Amino acid sequence: MLVESPPEPRAESVAAPPNRRAIRSFGLLVALAVLVLIALASIAVGAKQLSMGEVWHGLFQDSGRYADVVVGERLSRTALGLLAGAALGLAGAVLQALTRNPLADPGLLGINAGASAAVVTAITYFGVTSLTGYVWFAFAGAAAVGALVWFLGGSRGATPVRLALAGTAISAALYGYLQAVMIVDEAALSKMRFWTVGSLNSATNETIVQVLPFIVAGTLLALALARPLNAMAMGDDTAKALGANLNRTRALSMLAATVLCGAATAACGPIVFVGLMVPHVVRSFTGPDLRWILPYATVLSPVLLLGADVIGRIVARPAELQVGIITAVLGGPVFIFLVRRRRTTQL
Repeated sequence: MLVESPPEPRAESVAAPPNRRAIRSFGLLVALAVLVLIALASIAVGAKQLSMGEVWHGLFQDSGRYADVVVGERLSRTALGLLAGAALGLAGAVLQALTRNPLADPGLLGINAGASAAVVTAITYFGVTSLTGYVWFAFAGAAAVGALVWFLGGSRGATPVRLALAGTAISAALYGYLQAVMIVDEAALSKMRFWTVGSLNSATNETIVQVLPFIVAGTLLALALARPLNAMAMGDDTAKALGANLNRTRALSMLAATVLCGAATAACGPIVFVGLMVPHVVRSFTGPDLRWILPYATVLSPVLLLGADVIGRIVARPAELQVGIITAVLGGPVFIFLVRRRRTTQL
């Protein structure tokens, strides 16, 4: 596992010059505009080509025609992509700050593995067949693993390394269990092979309603942790001197990341690399201040996820590639670039 040494304190992480703040604020508005355009493209583009008139009619004058139904389905898919993308990007940014690991993503602490193991258990042993049933099992699995990682890595004083090691060990065990069950049970394998890729195909209004409260709560909690996480980035001693409660901040960060990633994974499956790539891109032009990194990640992560979904619909017409495949193809080279570019040390 690769871990970057703690960053040096930087004055701009506490207070940026007014002109820098103005540039960042303008950049956030631009990011919001890009998000709106990508959302519109997600509604307009698909395996079935629709004219802009048909898209407009489906959005504002739904009369039950086939084109209107297609637009309605794409609207639900876009809404889920907005929620899941924001949750994954925000969770990744929080986990990178929490573990001081530039290559951390929601999978590092075992959250994806917990959700996947819970879903395969639900299919194999409880006969759950509907997506709405998967959602609650996946969320429960993610929450249970998050709590277990905190108990193992933080019960005697949480540290970034202990949390990461606990998450890695639990992930390995759970993925072993997952593969064993899927090999023995062909029905579970058939159902899980679509869910584990990561997709927005199964978006429904019911699923969105189920995960929306968790994502909103997790987002608000994560954004509220920006200041204490900034203090922790300067080192534990400095953070204590600034009045930060280290264990409380780490516990709340774990809770926020677990809620966000658990909800997104429950609805869409384990989509990889979104939580890794976006915080790095954001950090390159915002600097290390989490008061800016977290809002930017919340806005730009859905841009990546919806953009990847649109690409998947275009390249494989009249079929489509799941968004998890596209993000993996894009994320692999980015991950290699980050490993080679950044100064890292081995544990």
